[in-house]
Amino acid sequence: MGGGGFFADPSSPLDDFMLSLSEEARPRVCLLPTPSGDGDRGIAAFFEAFARRDCEPSCVRLFGMPDRPADELAAQDVIYVSGGNTANALALWRLHGVDEALRAAWQRGAVLGGVSAGANCWFECSVTDSFGSALAPLHDGLGVLGGSFCPHYDGEELRRPVYRALVDDGFPPGYAADDGAALHFFGTELREVVSCRPDARAYRVEPGRETAIDARQL
Repeated sequence: MGGGGFFADPSSPLDDFMLSLSEEARPRVCLLPTPSGDGDRGIAAFFEAFARRDCEPSCVRLFGMPDRPADELAAQDVIYVSGGNTANALALWRLHGVDEALRAAWQRGAVLGGVSAGANCWFECSVTDSFGSALAPLHDGLGVLGGSFCPHYDGEELRRPVYRALVDDGFPPGYAADDGAALHFFGTELREVVSCRPDARAYRVEPGRETAIDARQL
C-alpha cells in the first residue's frame, strides 16, 4: 500500500482486501510494527481495527525481549508490516532472523503486505526517509519482489520527482503507489491494483517514462 490502512481509517477497504487474499475462513493476522519502533499507538489502532473483523489478530514486537519471533510468524496466515523506518526494520529483522521467516512465509503462501515502509521492505530497492528528512535510495530490501518501490506518490510533494530522477539516473525501475492504492502481487507477478479512493492509482516507473496503472476501486 502506498499509504492508508487501519492507522488512517479503522474500516479501510484495503485491509479488508488484504484479509480476503487468505484462503482461511478466519485468518491469523499478525502485525509486525518494527518500522514504527513497536509504537503502542499503532499497535492499539491495529487491534481496534482488526478486532471487528473475522480474523485472529496478534502482534510480534522486536523491541525489548522478543520471544522467538520467527516461530510466531510461522504460525500466521497474514503478516501486516507497519509504516515507519524501513532501514531500521530491515536491520532488526536480520538480527533476529525475521527476514528469513518472512521469506519462508511467502514461500508457503502466506499473505504479506503493509503500508509505506511496510511496502518498501518487500522490494530490492525503495525510496525512503529512513536516513533523515530528505528522501534517499535504499538498496538492501528483502528482495522478495524485484526492482524498486516508492510509496506516497501523490501524498508527499517530493516523492514523484525524487523517484523519477533516481530511476533516470540508474536506480532500478519499479512501481509507485498513491496513498489509498495497493499493488497485489501473486508470487512475483503483478495481478492488479486496488484503491479506496477514485483517483488513487499505481505507476510503472522506468527511465524516461512513467505509465499509470488503473486501479479497481474497492
